[in-house]
Amino acid sequence: MTKENKIGKRRWTAIILLLALLILTQIPLPYYYSQPGDATSLRNMVTVENGYEEQGEFYLTTIRQRRANIPLFIWAQFSPYRNITPSEQFLREGETDEEYFHRQEMLMTSAQEDAKLTAYKAAGFPYEVDVLGVRVTQIIDEMDAANHLEEGDLIKEINGQSFESLEEMNELLESKKAGDEVEVTLIRNDNTEAVTVEMDTFPEELGADGRAGLGLLYPFTQRNVQFDPNVSIEAGAIGGPSAGLMFSLEIYNQLTEEDLTDGFHIAGTGTIDEEGKVGRIGGINQKIVAADNENVDIFFAPDDDMASPSNYEMAVKTAKDIGSDMEIVPVKQFEDALKYLENRQEEKKVHEGKAS
Repeated sequence: MTKENKIGKRRWTAIILLLALLILTQIPLPYYYSQPGDATSLRNMVTVENGYEEQGEFYLTTIRQRRANIPLFIWAQFSPYRNITPSEQFLREGETDEEYFHRQEMLMTSAQEDAKLTAYKAAGFPYEVDVLGVRVTQIIDEMDAANHLEEGDLIKEINGQSFESLEEMNELLESKKAGDEVEVTLIRNDNTEAVTVEMDTFPEELGADGRAGLGLLYPFTQRNVQFDPNVSIEAGAIGGPSAGLMFSLEIYNQLTEEDLTDGFHIAGTGTIDEEGKVGRIGGINQKIVAADNENVDIFFAPDDDMASPSNYEMAVKTAKDIGSDMEIVPVKQFEDALKYLENRQEEKKVHEGKAS
């Protein structure tokens, strides 16, 4: 075989391999692939009108997620921080990838509003709220709500009683047991409807200890809120509710004169509700890796009791496994993170006073 023939054969082999790889990337699998994303600074993402500057940085942490294909499935096997997850753990029956990511955008919008309320309330700044209802974002397939409610529904009343928040709606339901029926008044496609839903026991994997409920996951209070001073958040393509805690801290820090960062790089994760409660999130190990890659000093992790191990326990283990020097701090409430940072500043002042 001549030299030219060998070169030609290698070239065709390379072309065939590239075409085969291209074809393999176009075959979707019934799984999602995820890996550590980024620790993204909130300084330019959150803007409070005439807000204060900060010496350090607050970061939200992300994971990169997409529909898996064969090359990604293989690639995931070579790292404990690249995950392959069955798509049914994310998608409802019949839900498309586009609908799933739209739902994540709705959850991000809710997280931003709850973060604003938490921060303004803690900082003592005024705001005006017009409650519209509770928005349905995800329904548990095994429960009766899946037969009567739809994602996007806006719940207005329970058994003819109105409410001012998701928490108040839950209070109307907490005395109900599995098998009880409740009338749900809602708005769907601009029309008011009433449906009857049977209360049911939550699936065991949700860690609800036999508690009965309506059958909703991640519902949120839909409201129009006017803040003074004005605040805006531009999160781009980031979805989901897990940045709530960090949004709250960044907003609070811009509202108040004392700089909570004190020059440190501070990341974290966790959902937040309008009362400042911090909730469990997914992918905590991947977010620890993302924060460590950004040389973060402090990481706030939800100290939840929804499942064992908690987010905090998983975060501590991951930080140890990768040899990170980050300080992992458990939080149950927004106030926990706030007090930790304030106490850190007080300790610094005491040490500086002793040294002077």
